[in-house]
Amino acid sequence: MKIAAIIPVKTFSQAKTRLGLPSQQKEELCKIMLEEILYIISISPQIEKIVMVTKEEKALEIGKKFNTISIIDNEEKNVNGAVALADKYLLENSFDASIVFPQDIPYIKTQDIDFILNYKIPPNFAIVVPSRRFDGTNALVRMPVDLMKTHYDEDSYKIHMNAAKEYTRNVALVFAKRIMWDVDNIEDLEFLLEQNEKPLIAQKIRSVLNSN
Repeated sequence: MKIAAIIPVKTFSQAKTRLGLPSQQKEELCKIMLEEILYIISISPQIEKIVMVTKEEKALEIGKKFNTISIIDNEEKNVNGAVALADKYLLENSFDASIVFPQDIPYIKTQDIDFILNYKIPPNFAIVVPSRRFDGTNALVRMPVDLMKTHYDEDSYKIHMNAAKEYTRNVALVFAKRIMWDVDNIEDLEFLLEQNEKPLIAQKIRSVLNSN
């Protein structure tokens, strides 16, 4: 089965406004998080290709390190529009399934991806991993790729669960803690730094926060 990961990446200067960080620190943090998730996905044996949708030049440069397929999203309207662009590419290139990740889950590990995909129930299925606050979707698996449209930024995990059930009975809500740990505000960053999961990434984040 051909499975691709989809990573929508917002322009760094426009992303993570709720962090309240100076622009330079915020961009450095975005780069750290994106590079880590791309690295982890690139070494996952279950993922054949990473498709990143962005117009951020720095993200495009990072993507080259990991043989990422980059789709330029000049309009950058929202996450749903970005995912739709990736869906079109995956359908044209005969991918069987996709898994959408945000760029801000830097503690993800390859075993988390294995854990999620072990739930797959062919031929039609959907898997939703919510965010830590249960107000978003931090991983969305769809088989086929166009099983349903996405509904990000709308209390999305509940909507994704209900939307998937309109097309298949094989819908799973899966809790994978490291994937649920996203970064929307300083509280989230402090929470991450309290977890003993990735000391090197934590050190990089601390260095950014301590820089002037």
